[in-house]
Amino acid sequence: MKTISIVVPCYNEEENVGPLADALREMFRKDLPDYRYEILFIDNDSRDKTRDLIRGLCAGDQGIKGIFNAKNFGQFNSPYYGMLQTTGDCTILMAADFQDPVEMIPKYVKEWENGYKIVIGIKKSSQENPVMYWLRGCYYKLIKKLSDVEQIEQFTGFGLYDKRFIEVLRNLDDPTPFLRGIVAELGFRRKEIPYEQPLRRAGKTSNNFYRLYDAAMLSITSYTKAGLRLATIFGSICSAVSMIVAIVYLVLKLIYWDRFAAGMAPLLIGMCFLGSVQIFFIGLVGEYILTINARVMKRPLVVEEERINFEENE
Repeated sequence: MKTISIVVPCYNEEENVGPLADALREMFRKDLPDYRYEILFIDNDSRDKTRDLIRGLCAGDQGIKGIFNAKNFGQFNSPYYGMLQTTGDCTILMAADFQDPVEMIPKYVKEWENGYKIVIGIKKSSQENPVMYWLRGCYYKLIKKLSDVEQIEQFTGFGLYDKRFIEVLRNLDDPTPFLRGIVAELGFRRKEIPYEQPLRRAGKTSNNFYRLYDAAMLSITSYTKAGLRLATIFGSICSAVSMIVAIVYLVLKLIYWDRFAAGMAPLLIGMCFLGSVQIFFIGLVGEYILTINARVMKRPLVVEEERINFEENE
């Protein structure tokens, strides 16, 4: 009998972990009775009752496992690390808030049994704020145009991954993994299944501007050269234009001395403009350096505080 592992990253999901575990077990009973399940909740240092609820679930069902991180290691490291800890023939990554529909899992498994090593969900519509959905769409299109590597639009990571691909992830040794980019760059032949993303079942999302910005910059600095190239090209153009303006201004100043003796405004405006351009691109280059620095330091993905229902030799 094959085992299907399901990884559920958690952060303050006390209202969702119990109902999700029940929904998953019911789905296996009705739709996937010929498979064993391994449900792994990996908690990213929740401040509510999430951990207590996971402990209760693990105590009542050996098929449910738990990993508790020593602190919050971010929205990318924790799910990725959880996937590396699975033992199933395939691994499914999904959110704890029911925005990744449980009913998609049998469809994933069917395509997996048809030979696909990766089966992912693509959001074709969403019940979330339409403005946010539109902005996300613009972001995906921008990254797709800028990147040298194929990028997948409206893909959140929700999908099924064969154990062979999980082994690829284990061998990457990347301390700042961006799963969406890795799937596009290194993944096997995949099947994409559209779905409508529902609203959160309960609780409040932990996503904010900083987290969304962090995700955007990680994808840009990991899979595009456009920022650095833009800085180089735009800087060269500005330098050339500035040199021409300076020469023209010097010539006019020598010819029309009386008129240009006190004319410092153009110079001040030009200096402010060039200074702001330099600051912007220094910050952009800094984002690339920050990503490089994180990879060079080779810090662990997460540090565990506790794990439940794992065998001693795992």
